[in-house]
Amino acid sequence: MSRNKLITMDAGTLLTTPLPPIRFIASELIPQGLHILAGAPKIGKSWLALQICLRVASGESLWRFPVTSGSVLYLCLEDSFTRIQTRLFDITDEAPDNLHFATMSEVIGEGLENQIEDFLRSHLDTVLIVIDTLQRIRKVSTDANPYASDYRDIGILKQLADKHRIAILLIHHLRKMNDDDPMNMISGTTGISGATDSNFVLKKNKRSGNSATLYCVGRDIEYRELQLEFDKATHIWSLLSDSISDEPQASDEIIIYLSAVMESLLSFSGTATELASEIKKACGMVIRPNILIKKIIRNQAELAERGITFEMKRTHDRKEISLCYERVDCVGNDGKTDKVSVSNLSTQPSHPTQEVEK
Repeated sequence: MSRNKLITMDAGTLLTTPLPPIRFIASELIPQGLHILAGAPKIGKSWLALQICLRVASGESLWRFPVTSGSVLYLCLEDSFTRIQTRLFDITDEAPDNLHFATMSEVIGEGLENQIEDFLRSHLDTVLIVIDTLQRIRKVSTDANPYASDYRDIGILKQLADKHRIAILLIHHLRKMNDDDPMNMISGTTGISGATDSNFVLKKNKRSGNSATLYCVGRDIEYRELQLEFDKATHIWSLLSDSISDEPQASDEIIIYLSAVMESLLSFSGTATELASEIKKACGMVIRPNILIKKIIRNQAELAERGITFEMKRTHDRKEISLCYERVDCVGNDGKTDKVSVSNLSTQPSHPTQEVEK
């Protein structure tokens, strides 16, 4: 019997502990983790997968979504190198050296995990692995419970993705039977679609047409529908429209005030109460220390874009936070340059003090 204790963290500590933010391989669309891209046969899934690989490896945006560039591994397990070469000729004039292909691999539980680990050790900057198709890396199951088999296989790949903070995209098929919810059309039990972090379903509006909808569902992304069109001459999927508006979201008010204060101070080291006092002194805003810490941790990616880095540590008698500001020419999420002086952010006379509680 295992005697290993559960590793736990109390809620209070979790709220005040900086953790690595989720890394997006394609901003707002493909985060780290395990994902399914499913579609009917010959609909253009492999062309889309190759397009994604090329964009990530070269650092070019995927449609309007900026990417995190790095090495990419594409397991084309239903193709030959000749066919891959032909597709590359069709889709691009130049291919980056950090995009790697393989046409054969072991299956899950019989060597695939070791092969992927070996590749990652040799290519430390890897951010994306595409496996085309999922069925090619699964052994024939004799399990009487297909759900358990599906969940187990998907779970092994998810552990790999989570361990290395990369994205693994599995190309998969749809059931022939139609459904009002495209996610219900993913082949296999819900052990497949339920164990992944995101599911993408590519479904043509008309079988003979070139337009399709990419339905996107995930734990770390908003539900969206992307209207795409396939160009048979260039073999490229183009984005026609997005169900989510591309208007930038306004920055959190507290982050704007904190940025202005740090632009003046350049560096700060002290407790959250002392930092809240600095903000009140400069801007007239009263912020509860615990709320301030939560906002800093939750918006650490935006703070980094604004040139603010931070770390938290505990001394023998108190918790301290250290912030450092380096001037950057950045534009905030509200679409406006965030170089605003503290004096310009003071509260209006009719509201001399405003307290933020949540």
